[in-house]
Amino acid sequence: MAVVLITGTSTGIGLATALQFARSGNTVYATMRNPDAGSAALKAAAAAEDLKVNIAQLDVTDAASVDRAVAAVLAEAGRIDVLVNNAGVGPLSVIERTTDAGAHEIFETNFFGALRMMRAVLPGMREQRSGTIVNVSSVAGKVAAMGGGLYAASKHALEALSESVALETRPFGIRVAIVEPGFFKTPIIGKATGAISLDEASPYADVERRISMIYGSGATIGGEPETVAEAIEHAVTTSDPRLRYRVGVDADVFINGRFAGTDEDWLTFGDKMTEEEFWADFARRFPMPTA
Repeated sequence: MAVVLITGTSTGIGLATALQFARSGNTVYATMRNPDAGSAALKAAAAAEDLKVNIAQLDVTDAASVDRAVAAVLAEAGRIDVLVNNAGVGPLSVIERTTDAGAHEIFETNFFGALRMMRAVLPGMREQRSGTIVNVSSVAGKVAAMGGGLYAASKHALEALSESVALETRPFGIRVAIVEPGFFKTPIIGKATGAISLDEASPYADVERRISMIYGSGATIGGEPETVAEAIEHAVTTSDPRLRYRVGVDADVFINGRFAGTDEDWLTFGDKMTEEEFWADFARRFPMPTA
């Protein structure tokens, strides 16, 4: 069985992933920024299934915290076989309304946090000549939509970084997998939509209202985080590994819809149009599967 280190496990995909690997008999280190405030749900879920999960403090935006946590796992377990970079934030905003501080916050977690974690575990994986790194990206890692530019930029950057690391570390027996979920019922959606301005006097009122509705619907019709956890475990354990894994019934729809036409056609999605015209265009571009 493997020693698995996971970031961002207080809720959602991270919590489900910690339980998924624990069920399979792995030694799981589930980390979060503030265990005192954020570990109750994971502890309760693990206790309900009689699972052993080691919970540890780790703030991916703090290099010293990353180094301490990784060193502690290595001292106790002797190795790290799997790293799951799941910690992420995703507030939504049109670009004109963003701030430097907000941009830094998103990139510090979604990009630099994953970078710090990979740098911390790679020496040990390289020496043991084995290991798997799973970077949890998003459909936004392939599709940059209106209202989510900074989040998409951070996930695009993470995907580029992942490809480079995959190439560089392949000779040492290390694998990298990129997981690209669509909409799933996790707290990040509520936090994302909560950041959107819905001022009808805004010059971007149409964009802000529409993106809020799209993400709001994702919170109700999105899949369960356990589906992503299963995909992450599959990416680690499969004998036929791939670089990328799209997860969720809408993931293919959004990515394929974005690249079905030319870049110029994609830009027409931002044309001035009525609500009826917009939602008709949305349905044309992204035809969701029916049950």
